[in-house]
Amino acid sequence: MNKNNLVFFATLLCLATANAQDSPSSSHPAYLPEIHGTIRSKFEYQTQMQATRFEVRTARISASGNVLPIVSYKAEVDLCDEGQIKMLDAYARLKPLTDFTITAGQMRVPFTVDAFRSPHLQYFANRSFIAKQVGNTRDVGVTLGYTLGETTPVTLEAGMFNGSGLTNQKVWHKEVNYAAKIQTLLNNRVNLTLSTLSIQPQQVRMTSYDFDVYYHTDRFHIEAEYLYKAYADNAFADVHALNTFANYDLPLRRVFNKLSFLVRYDMMTNQSDAVKTDEESGALLTTDYKRHRLTGGITFSLTKAFRTDLRLNFEKYFYPQSSIAKESEQDKIVLELMVRF
Repeated sequence: MNKNNLVFFATLLCLATANAQDSPSSSHPAYLPEIHGTIRSKFEYQTQMQATRFEVRTARISASGNVLPIVSYKAEVDLCDEGQIKMLDAYARLKPLTDFTITAGQMRVPFTVDAFRSPHLQYFANRSFIAKQVGNTRDVGVTLGYTLGETTPVTLEAGMFNGSGLTNQKVWHKEVNYAAKIQTLLNNRVNLTLSTLSIQPQQVRMTSYDFDVYYHTDRFHIEAEYLYKAYADNAFADVHALNTFANYDLPLRRVFNKLSFLVRYDMMTNQSDAVKTDEESGALLTTDYKRHRLTGGITFSLTKAFRTDLRLNFEKYFYPQSSIAKESEQDKIVLELMVRF
């Protein structure tokens, strides 16, 4: 852990202690941040290798709050993202009008739905292919957001970004990298989302389009998301990715509040990050190979002072003969304990 991360973590602990010492009746300055955290610990058994591993997948700490009524901020760091320390969010937000926001800094790019879910809001122990491989994008830039309508609210968000990820912020760019997203909720049950992303990390531009629809009630959540990605000048074959799943909640009265039954089917075709190329031909290399996956599982949830989920998932992978399966992307049983505070 480097010095800057130590200082940041220590500061958050001090602020959290200060917040905890304030009684509910005491005057709480509006500028003091809210401190939140998420811990996810996993045990996995890989059936082909007959091997096991323990892993701290997430150890996030975040601070968010208001400096002024129209100025807010958020800073979030993951102290153990598969053993790595990563700064995730670091942005400031202006709200000059009731329904209009301006956000600048490091953030999740407004693209896809499943990739936007924080770890404590995920339904499965492991993310979908869209959320992890194909549509997982954080970057540095600026976004504009606007919400209109009350009965049927529509949220619009668009932004410009570096397009080179979080670690190459000093690189100068001549091309425009952008993302846009529109989302609406019908009858408080059906959510529709359309989004697009266009980036050029190296010489080849990639443009992606995503459509998501889900139906949500007190007991059910049914969702389908499709992503299509095209490469400029046919530098690589078009990418198709799909994520579909269903969740049913059964209320419980003892120990846990509910038991969830889940099933998911997701798939993706070969994709390239448009960065790695063949040394001789210069052609883009395949970053992730085509595969299908079927996931089933149950989740015990406790939602009192803290949100706690105990997940048990089984993932079954299907690869064509031409694909190369990574060790972590094969059949496995996953047991995960997640705590949100």
